[in-house]
Amino acid sequence: MNWRLIGRSLKNADMRKRVLAVLGMLLVFRILAHIPIPLSDPQTLKQVLESLYTSTQTTQLLSFLDVLSGGALANFSIMLIGLGPYINASIIMQLLTKAIPKLEALNKEGEFGRKKINQYTRLLTLPLAIIQSIGAIYLVRQSAQSVGGIDILANADPTQWILMVCALTGGSMLLMWLGELITEQGIGNGISLLVTVGIVSQLPATAASLFASVTQGDATWRVLGITLPVDKTALIFALIVLFVTLIVTYLVVKLNEAARRLTIHYAKRVQGNRAYGGVTTTLPIKLITAGVVPIIFALAFLSVPGFVGQIMQGSDSARLQEIGTNLVLWFQNPSAQTFAQGGWEPYIYPVTYFVLVVLFTYFYTGITFNSKEISENLQKQGGFLEGIRSGKQTEKFLNRIVNRLTLFGALSLGILALMPIIGQIFTNSNIALGGTSVLILVAVAIETLRQIESRALMVTYDQYEQPDFFYDTSEPALAASGGGRLRMRDRLPVSRKNKSDKKPKK
Repeated sequence: MNWRLIGRSLKNADMRKRVLAVLGMLLVFRILAHIPIPLSDPQTLKQVLESLYTSTQTTQLLSFLDVLSGGALANFSIMLIGLGPYINASIIMQLLTKAIPKLEALNKEGEFGRKKINQYTRLLTLPLAIIQSIGAIYLVRQSAQSVGGIDILANADPTQWILMVCALTGGSMLLMWLGELITEQGIGNGISLLVTVGIVSQLPATAASLFASVTQGDATWRVLGITLPVDKTALIFALIVLFVTLIVTYLVVKLNEAARRLTIHYAKRVQGNRAYGGVTTTLPIKLITAGVVPIIFALAFLSVPGFVGQIMQGSDSARLQEIGTNLVLWFQNPSAQTFAQGGWEPYIYPVTYFVLVVLFTYFYTGITFNSKEISENLQKQGGFLEGIRSGKQTEKFLNRIVNRLTLFGALSLGILALMPIIGQIFTNSNIALGGTSVLILVAVAIETLRQIESRALMVTYDQYEQPDFFYDTSEPALAASGGGRLRMRDRLPVSRKNKSDKKPKK
């Protein structure tokens, strides 16, 4: 990363304007995340939600959604559902593009087709925002009842329900608009930057809760069998957390950038006096093609059994109440106390979580990586992999490579997803930030810095000096073949260059 180039680009007025515009919109997002939904008793609501999100019984889905929304879920803010509807609409449109031939043909039409699909994604976001607003309200209500024993919406009438749903839907659509405005500035993906800012805003609160659990004599040191004074305990704990964070960040960077690069050769062909092809390029296949989408899918599926169990507990049937109690017990967030009780029940949640992440990684990778389309495009362009016949053989080879890479990538994603649960067992405090959040931060940071560097190179291009060598294409044969003779550019003094550039006087 050329930091000197980026610093030099800030002297450009257009570059400064773009950076300040992005920072201003991110600031607006953080302000909106602290505007609560209008209810009759906001103080009681705030107390119940604070106890809910500091409890170890909070589901991993709620904790993860609270991190993605930048604390809006814990504040019961108008940004509660955040970018969830837009992300879900984008995933649905990706799946439909592969399943519906008309959408697939539209996607291949270039910029026009992509704009049409983006418009369909925005239209699909509205009904999804309404549905997710209602579901999020019920989910927070059920969780608050199970943890605090208080119905936060007991006195809400139908008018307040309509107001809450409209506020949440409007907040989600406004956030989608802000994300697209940030993307238009050309220095990063707006949706990714908003999610990243939400994650970063939760770092101080997470660190404070971890240190509070240690200074209160929490289960960390009882598990490890260490008895130390509070000040030494906090110091050692801080060093351990810093060391683990650095190691995890380093590994996540390696996993995010890891890719298998396949060499592609293009056959040389002559058409008239021009020669085409005869070049060699690479086809990178990433280790983690699916990103964090499998973890989001797995968390959504894991929240269903516990939610159904809470509904069944209110049934009149004793059998249904027993099944509902078991579902809530099996699919709750495990902690040090649940593992200390023994039995096999605490292992159901993490094992199921790991298996679902692996399965969804294979599923989403198969949807996004189309080996048949890649092999067909290579065959049309005269490209081939070394030692592999074009067509069906190339498709089989790509499938084999992707399956091998996905196996290691899926296992790595599963371990990253379980890191908050493992940390929660040793610290006995609710940890929402883990390997998943670090993966998002790393991926977005690297991609944003690359776009900023590309924009910086564009605005500072005129500051570079002309090269000392150039290709002379004055000869017809060389010009027709696209070649040229390398010649030395005449180095003229600055004064002579300026004189030659002046126009003759009339």
